[in-house]
Amino acid sequence: MLYTILKNKIIIRVLKFLIIFCFFYFGTLAIIGLSAPVGYYSPFVAQHLNFIGWLRGSLLSGAKLALSLFNYRVYFEDDYVLRIQNGSAIRMVYSCVGYGIMSFWAAFILANTAPETRKLKWLIGGWLMIWCINVIRVCLVLVSNNNNWSMPSGFDHHTWFNIIAYFFVFVLIYFYDVLENKLTKPYINSL
Repeated sequence: MLYTILKNKIIIRVLKFLIIFCFFYFGTLAIIGLSAPVGYYSPFVAQHLNFIGWLRGSLLSGAKLALSLFNYRVYFEDDYVLRIQNGSAIRMVYSCVGYGIMSFWAAFILANTAPETRKLKWLIGGWLMIWCINVIRVCLVLVSNNNNWSMPSGFDHHTWFNIIAYFFVFVLIYFYDVLENKLTKPYINSL
């Protein structure tokens, strides 16, 4: 019975996806937990393996750069807070960096059977797209808070980020499948 189940390629792909997703998602949570100066704090992890701190910093720096292009004077109050001069601020905590959707994308790509170089290109491209969406979100949240705008449809910015980011991830999944099928199964002219 188990052998028959494991022969099924779809089940194998789903199992690979789940294992890889759990590795990235819960591994990130472990890094966060070991990097925070409470509980099971590890100075080594905090100093050398805390990629979430780097990701948060890159998102805030990207938002700062983008807003400066639109003549907003923006500065860092600390590693977590970005503020418009004489205006509102946002605080980016760990749950805002998008590691859940990045883990989802990584698991989808790595669970597939494309050659490693193509997987790497798709992985980086998807992560870059998610990063850009998140930078845009940070900009919009900061500007909307500063101007007292409310979020459309009563959703908070986390929900909007998830809706938009997953929409684009599913578009990428569609193109990934279409392009990978074209590359792995040559077109046969039936005329």
